[in-house]
Amino acid sequence: MPAVPLVLELELNTPLITSPPQDPLSAVRARNRTHLSDLIEGLRRAAKDPKVAGLIAQCDGGTQPPAVVQEIRDAVAGFRRSGKPAVAWARSFGELGPGTTGYYLATAFDEIWLQPSGDVGLTGYSARAVFLREALDRAGLQPDLSQRHEYKNAADMFVRSQFSDAHREALTRIVESTGEQVFDAVAAARGLSTDRLRNIVDGGPLSATDARDAGLVDHVGYRDEVYTAMARRLGGRMRLRYVGRYNHAAGKAQILRLPVHRSRGNVAVIYGKGPIAVGRSSASPFSEGSIGADTLSANLRAAAADKNVKAIVFRVDSPGGSYVASDTIRREILLARRTKPVIASMGSVAGSGGYFVTMCADVVVASPATITGSIGVVGGKVVPKRLLERLGIRVGSVSTGAQAGMFAADEPFTQEQWEILNGWMDRVYDDFTAKVAEDRGLSREAVDDVARGRIWTGADARDRGLVDELGGLSTAIRIARDRGRLPDRDDLSDVQGYPKVPFLERLRPAESSQSPAAASSSLNPWGTLAHLATALGLPAAGPLSMPFVPSV
Repeated sequence: MPAVPLVLELELNTPLITSPPQDPLSAVRARNRTHLSDLIEGLRRAAKDPKVAGLIAQCDGGTQPPAVVQEIRDAVAGFRRSGKPAVAWARSFGELGPGTTGYYLATAFDEIWLQPSGDVGLTGYSARAVFLREALDRAGLQPDLSQRHEYKNAADMFVRSQFSDAHREALTRIVESTGEQVFDAVAAARGLSTDRLRNIVDGGPLSATDARDAGLVDHVGYRDEVYTAMARRLGGRMRLRYVGRYNHAAGKAQILRLPVHRSRGNVAVIYGKGPIAVGRSSASPFSEGSIGADTLSANLRAAAADKNVKAIVFRVDSPGGSYVASDTIRREILLARRTKPVIASMGSVAGSGGYFVTMCADVVVASPATITGSIGVVGGKVVPKRLLERLGIRVGSVSTGAQAGMFAADEPFTQEQWEILNGWMDRVYDDFTAKVAEDRGLSREAVDDVARGRIWTGADARDRGLVDELGGLSTAIRIARDRGRLPDRDDLSDVQGYPKVPFLERLRPAESSQSPAAASSSLNPWGTLAHLATALGLPAAGPLSMPFVPSV
C-alpha cells in the first residue's frame, strides 16, 4: 500500500523565535513556537525529501518584521523550486487593521486562500513617532538631553512637540524603501504592474471577493476547504506535520545515517539579541534580555580558540546601547578575525551600538528591510525637579566634588556640566565615525554623509557602503563556509550554535574568563529596568541606543 503523502504545516500568525531561548522558562514557553532556523532548514530538507508532498502555511496578521519575512520568503522560494505545491491561507490579512506584511509573506506561495469574511488590508506602510515635550512640561519634567546629530531622534521624542525636518526625512525614507521592496515583490508574485498594485493599495482594504477579482488572492474559502483541496491534489489522503517537528526528526535521522568520519570543521553561530550592556548578558522570560559585553566577548574568545571552528557567524538583532560595551565587543571581533573569518548577519534591527558591533566583520550581511545605521550618540536625563516641587517633595544633598551630583536625576545640568556632557558626546561621535571609516574603508566625509544618527534600511545601507551583502542567516552561513574553506553542503550539519555548554557545567562557577562556561548567560527572572526604559525611548542602555525601532 503506498505511503500517505506528508504535508508540512507552518503557523506564521505568531512571531518566530529568531535566537535560542536563554533561560529554562523561556525555553518551555517557546516549545510550541517555530524557530526561524528550523523553518529555513526544514524547508530545505523537505524540498529534497520524496516523502514530503506539499506545504500549507497560515499567514494571518503581520507579526513578523519585514526583514524576517524576507528570510522566510527566500526559504519558501527554495521549497517551491522542487515543484511541490505551497499554499498560504488566512482568515484575514488585517481585520480593520494593517495586513500588508502578512500579505507580503503569503505572496511567496503558489496559491493564496482567504476566508470569505476576511479582508486584504494591503494599505502600505507608515512610521509614527511619539513626542512627549508638552506632556513633560505639564508634568513638571525637564528633558536635559544632547544628541549627535540631527537625525539621532531619541532626543526629539522628549525635547520636541513635532517632527524636525531631519526626523521626518529619515522616517520617510525608511517607509519608502520598505514599501518599494514589498510592492515590487508583491507585484511580481501576483503578475500585476506596480502602478496597478499601488492603485489597489490606495483604495484601502479589500473584501475577500474584491481581492479575488483584483487578482490578490486565488481562492475564497475556509480552512477546511484549503486542506480538502490539498488532499484532493495529492490523491485524496495526506498526513500533517509541523515544519519544526519535521526538521528535528529529519535531523536526528540524518545523524544516524551519516558515516563516521573526521569532521573538517564547522561554522559557529553566535547570537546577540537585545540592548547592549556592560557585564553579563541577562536572560528573562519577561523580556527579550540583553547582550552583555562580558558574555559576548567570552563567546567570541571561545570560538576563536576552538580549532574545530573554521568560521564565525555573529547574528545580531539589537537597537544598540552602551558605548564602552559596544567597543569591547568590536575589539573581540577584530581579535577573532586574526585566526578565522567573522561574518556579521543582521536581523530585524542592527542600529547604533548594534551597528557598531557588526561593522568590523569580514563581511556584513543584512536583509533588505533590516533597520540599520543610526551612527550617532544621545545622552542626558529627564529632570523631575518641578514635579517634585509640585508634590511637596524636597531633595537635599551633600557632595565632595564640584561634579559629584552631575547625573543626579533631581537637578538639571549646570552650564559647566553641559560643556562636559557635550565634550563627551563629541568625543564618542568622533570615535564612532572614525571607526566606521576604518572598518568600512570609507572617507570621514563619506561617513558623515550617512551618519549623524540617521537610520537606513539594509538595501539603502548596502548602496552607501555600510553593508556588504543582502540576505539572511543562510547567506551569512554560505559566505562563512566559503571564507572558512569548508565545503558547500545542502544541510546544516556543520553549523552549530555557540557555545554548547552542558547544563551541569552552567551551574558550576566558570574556571576562568576563557572558559566556555563564562559565556553562558546569567538568569535574571525580573529582567532589568533598562528594558522598560528602552521601550519608552530613554537611552538607559547607553548612548549608542536607538530610541525605538520604527514600526512599518
